[in-house]
Amino acid sequence: MNENEFIQGSLFEEDYLIRTLGNLGTQPEVALTELVANAWDAGATQVDIFIPSEKGQKLTIKDNGSGLTKDEFYARWMKLSYNRLRHQGKMVEFPKGVDLKRFAYGRNGIGRHGMLCFNTEYQVITYKNGIESTFILTTESEKQPFIIKDESFKKSNKTGTTLEVIVQKNLPNADIILDVISARFLHDPKFFVSINKKTIQLEQHKGLVDSSPIQVNDIKLQINLIDSKKSRKSTLYQGIAIWQGGRLIGEPSWILGNIMVLDGRSKEAKRYSVVVESTDLADFIKEDWTGFKKNDKLESIYEAINTEVQKMFYKIAQENIEETTSQIRNLYKKQYNDLSPLAKYEFNEAIQHISISSPTAREESISLALDTVLNLEKTRSGNELLIKLSTLSSEDIDGLNKLLENWSIKDALTVLDEIDKRISVIEAIRKLSNDSTVDELHVLHPLVASARWIFGPEYDSPEYSSNNQLQTTVEKVFGKKINKSIFNNNRKRPDIVVIGDSTFSITATTDFDHENGLSAIKRVLIIELKRGGFKLGRDERNQAVGYVEDFVNCGTLIGSPYINAYVVGESFSEKVQPIQSIENENKVEIGKVQICLFSQIVDSSERRLFNLREKLNERYADVTGIELFNQQKKLII
Repeated sequence: MNENEFIQGSLFEEDYLIRTLGNLGTQPEVALTELVANAWDAGATQVDIFIPSEKGQKLTIKDNGSGLTKDEFYARWMKLSYNRLRHQGKMVEFPKGVDLKRFAYGRNGIGRHGMLCFNTEYQVITYKNGIESTFILTTESEKQPFIIKDESFKKSNKTGTTLEVIVQKNLPNADIILDVISARFLHDPKFFVSINKKTIQLEQHKGLVDSSPIQVNDIKLQINLIDSKKSRKSTLYQGIAIWQGGRLIGEPSWILGNIMVLDGRSKEAKRYSVVVESTDLADFIKEDWTGFKKNDKLESIYEAINTEVQKMFYKIAQENIEETTSQIRNLYKKQYNDLSPLAKYEFNEAIQHISISSPTAREESISLALDTVLNLEKTRSGNELLIKLSTLSSEDIDGLNKLLENWSIKDALTVLDEIDKRISVIEAIRKLSNDSTVDELHVLHPLVASARWIFGPEYDSPEYSSNNQLQTTVEKVFGKKINKSIFNNNRKRPDIVVIGDSTFSITATTDFDHENGLSAIKRVLIIELKRGGFKLGRDERNQAVGYVEDFVNCGTLIGSPYINAYVVGESFSEKVQPIQSIENENKVEIGKVQICLFSQIVDSSERRLFNLREKLNERYADVTGIELFNQQKKLII
């Protein structure tokens, strides 16, 4: 069937191709990594990248690879999902006169679209067989995902390819790109990359302390254990790095699939890294190399890697047992000296057993186990409390004496527990607010709503409520029923309304009129929380202003309360006024809308908590945001 024999072909939105590219179309570090890989596949030995300092300027990528003829450009560059393996094979084609061998990275033909991360139009100048071919490509076409807008040809003796684009979006940071690319390609003396004339030092596996080949079915792997103290090179990553043909897949992690190979907080995790090298993993890799596809075969590969890594750490533990035992015993020198001869013997046995059987255990876990051993020995003589009191400094004893004069133990624990809860909530907000993958509805918004005292002390009072009158108003303003199942007790916790890219919690304080015996809503607090990574602007502020005005117009339902509205996001435009007061027809202020950042919530909370978070920072340093949320979950929902 030819073109004239059908009624209508497919039409394409201008941004169709960009939307199908995923990270390649939005993250400059992914796009530029792919374009460097393209130059490698083209047989280049030199790649020069120029990154401008401002949008509106030209970004260029120039390589000295094989280049393309007009026919090759049409057949390869212009074909969606071009299958490089089928058409060109696994090996790289080099320019004439270059005698090298290397495996190609490309398989699915999407890397060449990396320039679309910066603009919908870019230029390709490529040289081959004495001809310079210039093509201008654009996605601005309804009938094709992308087209050649213009082309020209002339004679030239050069080789290679130059890509040029005017950066209109996603301006890269040259220093960040330099670090990322240097960590994603292995050092090859025949491959040089520069950014803004600064040559990149590609990754080198120095500090090798152990290496072992393994095979899982037909997959061959080389497991390398690297000691960062011996490598003398700070790395961008920690964990297990998996390399296919000298290129990093995704980002290193101590977690492989469902297996935690090592606790990332342990001293071994901070000192060592593992490099897994292979040329047999190509079928498992995502198109943009940001990770692996889901595949059942990977689980057996992960299990084999885990087994081999554990053997390596076990060997290190065996070799260092005397040093480890001495270090731990020195940490517990005073407690050790107070033990009986039998207890010392049992304590030494415990150290050796833990060090060998759990070589990758966290220091805190080892300390907890040894503290348990010591406590068991102490409780045999019944003097644990006396020993603990005897080790207190005079300052601690004075402080304990004053505490017990004015407080009961229960009262002190109650106050300390409340402080801990509040700091934990703020720490959770701080650690989770920049993560766009966090469940905003069930995690982030409940955290912010539970920290309502940040927005004013009145919202931390017993009068804080979400009453039936307010629910009726909310339903009227937002045009939908409130989902009361979001929280177990909707009378004491804010209900959440989900609208578009926002979630809203609407709460209030009530005031009791002793003369007529009626209660009325005194103040209303609206928290509009935008999804992760959202930049607030004038539209978002004005939308909140509209909601406040709608609430005011519901005066017959809720009376005449003062309304505070906060629009919360990660950042906001410098062109927008962050605070706007709202007045009625009599010029009386009846409400206020404020743009608020997550960082401001954290800063405000620190001041309200007398900077206790900073003073107690170490207590929360190693606890993740989601762990803190789970600790508070029973209090939030």
